[in-house]
Amino acid sequence: MDRLTNPIRPYAWGSTTAIPALLGVEPTGEPQAEMWMGAHPGAPSRLDRGAGETTLAEIIAADPEGELGAAAVAKFGPRLPFLLKILAAGAPLSLQVHPDLAQAKEGFADEERRGIPVDAGHRNYKDANHKPEMICALTPFDGLCGFRPPPEAAKLLDGLGVDSLKPYVDLLRAHPEEAALREVLTAVLTADRAEMARTVAEAGAAIERLGGAYAPYASLVHHFPGDPGVIAAMLLNHVRLQPGEAMFLGAGVPHAYLDGLGVELLANSDNVLRAGLTPKHVDVPELLKVVRFEPGDPAVQRPEGNGEEVYETPIDEFRLSRFALAPGAARHPLPDAAPQILLCTAGSPKAGEVTLSPGESVFVPAGEKVELSGPGTVFRATVVI
Repeated sequence: MDRLTNPIRPYAWGSTTAIPALLGVEPTGEPQAEMWMGAHPGAPSRLDRGAGETTLAEIIAADPEGELGAAAVAKFGPRLPFLLKILAAGAPLSLQVHPDLAQAKEGFADEERRGIPVDAGHRNYKDANHKPEMICALTPFDGLCGFRPPPEAAKLLDGLGVDSLKPYVDLLRAHPEEAALREVLTAVLTADRAEMARTVAEAGAAIERLGGAYAPYASLVHHFPGDPGVIAAMLLNHVRLQPGEAMFLGAGVPHAYLDGLGVELLANSDNVLRAGLTPKHVDVPELLKVVRFEPGDPAVQRPEGNGEEVYETPIDEFRLSRFALAPGAARHPLPDAAPQILLCTAGSPKAGEVTLSPGESVFVPAGEKVELSGPGTVFRATVVI
């Protein structure tokens, strides 16, 4: 196996302290938003097998079947199909959705035909892949995920006492659920920006005054004054994950992470369609094609049982599990048919004879046998083949 050196992404919304605290190092004073573990071409992990440092992407490209296994290459192609991250939100991320696989392929091909540079600010589809993801909390973790039932959203908006929100409240109460959500989100995102900025300012004052159920939205008002995404966000379920709890976000599900430290596992894609809470490009027509206007429960997963605790997902590109390893307990042999990344988040567990500290990770090629032993906590990222 290979001990990984992992890049840290300094996005503006990142916490300045959470990742340094996990790693046991001094903060730099700059935001540290994500630590990436994998072979994403934008920021691959690095390793050294004795011939000098190279990237995991280069190692896999040189021998895909040797590193990933024949079954994984046959199913997903000659690349690692997932990206594992430590995500540290110190401020809200953008309100966003991801396309399904068919939408990603169609959208990418269309923008390629139209000659839109892949790094253009108004480009929607950076690649032809979907981007399902899972977030598992390491600390209490706040987010928004999926639509509330329209009557609940109507009650929340109505409680602000803002006259300009009344038409949205009426729509949410008068239409079938999916039509109501579509109409209101469309109206909010296409409203006159000056008028919407006044509405958001009034709503923000009420949010600050009322607290309670409105408290999760206060940071949105602070960071994104006048942004229509503040109102759009109130259509979504607020979720607080406790450490060890997780939620899966499939295609078309609107979401935003607000605050906290977590382990994120996602398909290897950069496709994001934004609905607000961002200075970046918002393509409302394309967004509305992708959003699934289905109210529902975010389905928080709570791990159970001994040994390997698996977080269920409906896709095969990644599988996330957790081991809480007690001192002196029996070793846990891991399946070796597929590639895997092992990440320590607590204690000093061993992967084989390699001792890991919090924030450290290793890449285990397909076919390499490894056992886990405690004490500590290890997350395992792999694929389903």
